[in-house]
Amino acid sequence: MSVIDDVQARIAAISQLFPTSTLPSTSLSSATPTYGSEFESAMASVSSIDVASDGSGATSFQPAMIGSGVTGSAVVADAQKYLGVPYLYGGTDPSKGLDCSALVQRTYADLGISLPRTSQQQATMGTPVASLAQAQPGDLVCFGSPATHIGIYAGDGKMVVAPHTGTNVQIQEITQTPSTIRRIIADPPSVSAAARPAALSTSVTSTWPSGAGAYATAFTAAERRYNLPPGLLSAVAHAESNYRPDAVSSAGAIGLMQLMPATAKALGVDPTNPSQAIDGAARLLQGQLAKYGSIPLALAAYNAGGPAVDKYGGIPPYPETRNYLQKVMSYMNEAA
Repeated sequence: MSVIDDVQARIAAISQLFPTSTLPSTSLSSATPTYGSEFESAMASVSSIDVASDGSGATSFQPAMIGSGVTGSAVVADAQKYLGVPYLYGGTDPSKGLDCSALVQRTYADLGISLPRTSQQQATMGTPVASLAQAQPGDLVCFGSPATHIGIYAGDGKMVVAPHTGTNVQIQEITQTPSTIRRIIADPPSVSAAARPAALSTSVTSTWPSGAGAYATAFTAAERRYNLPPGLLSAVAHAESNYRPDAVSSAGAIGLMQLMPATAKALGVDPTNPSQAIDGAARLLQGQLAKYGSIPLALAAYNAGGPAVDKYGGIPPYPETRNYLQKVMSYMNEAA
C-alpha cells in the first residue's frame, strides 16, 4: 500500500469515529493551535482505538463513574507517575510514549474510571465547569473546539499534560484559556472538623510493631530519598496514627500514615504495610511541598486535601486541620 493509500485509509477510519461536521480542518492555512493536535494523534493510532459497537456501527464508551470515591488529588497524583514519559503521537504505552488524551485515559483507568480515547470525546464526559477559577484538581482542561488537546488540572493554574512531539509529560502553566473544562470526579463533600475525625480504631489486623523507634530508619531513608525536611515523616505518623500501623480512622484513612484507600491506590502502595505507606506518604508530601512551597500548606493538603487548600488560598479554617498542623510542627520541633 502506498503512503497516500495508507493516509486515505486512516482518514476513512477516523471518519467512522468523528461526525463529519466536527473533523478538525487539515488546511495548511488554518491557525496553528497553541497546543498539539489530537487529529494527527488519532491518525497515528486509529488501528489501536478501543471502540464498542451496538450493531449500528456507532461507537459507545462506558461512562465515567461520577462519585466513585476517587478524589481529584488522587487523579493528579496518579498522573504525576507519568512525568518524564515522552510524548508520542498515538502512543498508549508509557514505556514508549503517550499523547495527551492517552495520558488522561490511562490516569483515570488506573483509578477504575473508563474514559474514551480521544480528546474530542473526553471533552464531552462528566459535567461542565464554568471557568478556570472554579476548576479543581483532576478536572479535564480542553483546548480547541472541537477539542484537539487536553490535560489534567493540577491546581494553581497548572496542568499535568503531554504537550507535543519533542517534549515529555510535565506539569505546565496554563497560558491559554481552556475552551472546555469537564469534571469527571463528583464534587467532594464540604469538609468540616467532623469530616476527618482524629479518633482511630484498630479494625485492621496487623503484626507490624508500633512506636516511633520501629520506623525511625525507614522515616530517615524516605526523607533523604525524597528530599524532605528531617523529622517530617515521623511527626506526621505521630499525629496521624500515634505510630500504629493498624490504625483506621472513622473517615476511612488506613495505617501508619493514614492514607485514604483511593490515595494509596493512586500511589501504588498498601497502606497497611508500613514500609510502603511511608514511601507513599513521602512521595505525596514531596508533591505537596513542590506545589505549595511550605511545610504548613503541604501538611494542610495532606490532612484536609489539596482542593481545600486551593479553595481557601491557604490553610483551611477547619479546627481539626489547624490542630493537626500545630501537633505536627510541635513534634518536629521536639525532635530537632
